[in-house]
Amino acid sequence: MSALNPETLAFIHEHRNDDVRTLALKTGKYPAVDMPAAITQIAGRQTVREKVPAWAEQEGILCPVHLSLEQCSSESTARHKADIIRRIRHASASENKIPDEVEGTFTDLTGGFGIDCAFLSACFREATYVERQEALCDIAVHNFPLLGLKHITVCHDDCIRHLQQMQPADWIFIDPARRDGQGGKVVAISDCEPDVAALEELLLEKAEHVLIKLSPMLDLALALNNLKHVQEAHIISVNNECKELLLVLGRSETLPTDVIPIHCTNLTGAGLAQTLTFCRRQEKESTCRFASVPQAYLYESNASILKGGAFRCVSHIYKVEKLHPNSHLYTSDEYISDFPGRKFQVLGSCGFGKKEIKELLGVAKRGNLTVRNFPSSVAELRKRLKLTEGGDVYFFATTLADEKKVLIRCRPMG
Repeated sequence: MSALNPETLAFIHEHRNDDVRTLALKTGKYPAVDMPAAITQIAGRQTVREKVPAWAEQEGILCPVHLSLEQCSSESTARHKADIIRRIRHASASENKIPDEVEGTFTDLTGGFGIDCAFLSACFREATYVERQEALCDIAVHNFPLLGLKHITVCHDDCIRHLQQMQPADWIFIDPARRDGQGGKVVAISDCEPDVAALEELLLEKAEHVLIKLSPMLDLALALNNLKHVQEAHIISVNNECKELLLVLGRSETLPTDVIPIHCTNLTGAGLAQTLTFCRRQEKESTCRFASVPQAYLYESNASILKGGAFRCVSHIYKVEKLHPNSHLYTSDEYISDFPGRKFQVLGSCGFGKKEIKELLGVAKRGNLTVRNFPSSVAELRKRLKLTEGGDVYFFATTLADEKKVLIRCRPMG
């Protein structure tokens, strides 16, 4: 990336909080300003404030084009990945394999904007950032020293070529591209670039552990079948929106897919984390009781748990009853404050007769509506109920174990 002239740098600083669409219309007023570059940096820094607060106040940080920012990790998910590595390294240290937390070497084969590399490299003495796009390498060379990350070596190279030629490292991180040549999203490992299943043996020749970041839309069961050396899986949500599927590969004894631990984590804006760990065998063997009617409290598992498929486990672990095998809603008479998901107090419920619906709705003209295992969409049901969106009342339309359709009125807890 070519250096920005003083006029452009001053413009970026002065207009750092402005709307970039409005700025784009004023190009003629600032002939000395490289307006496309300025708009890229202003828009990028506004995104960085949201995604990476720790970098937001660092003067001089350069940002890439929008697509690279859109695809990169947030600070919260990057920190969580670093925590995963630290936990596994500490477990290895107990076996005298790693003498110190910041010893060892790390290679990020798909560097991008460098957020994951920056936070994960803090676990290691030496790190290598690999990226095939020269512009992103230039940004990394500029940004890492400003962030105090002088132990990272930037390497402009194709990740497969680098992998084939690199010296062994303790850990490798790889985030395959999840878009095809036309910009469409892909959800299968074989459709990602590079294909980590084809590279699995080589990756583990070069590192004792490999951390793979995959699309949250990818089928987890398929991924576990396609890769032979998965030691654990992680599904990461932020504020109940599924963001990342992570797989840890290791040289240890191969695990049957039904005993691989699956860690479902929801990170919240308050810096808290809801976590449930289970395996497929546990899910299959867990007992699950069903409620005949909604009880005093209603629970909806967070997005990571729903993605992971921990349905019976949740009922067994938290001693709550399920409304229906396919509804994935739970209920109890006693409040479960640590349930990993949304929690509600039930204010009432009814079938879908006109009179009972009218009594349940009362004077409510607004409400937050969710449908689970129900034949109508949210839009269709809103129209039928004449209910606009919003307010502090919550409604769930769902199906009970006896196949009865019900509408449940709730208020949020906690």
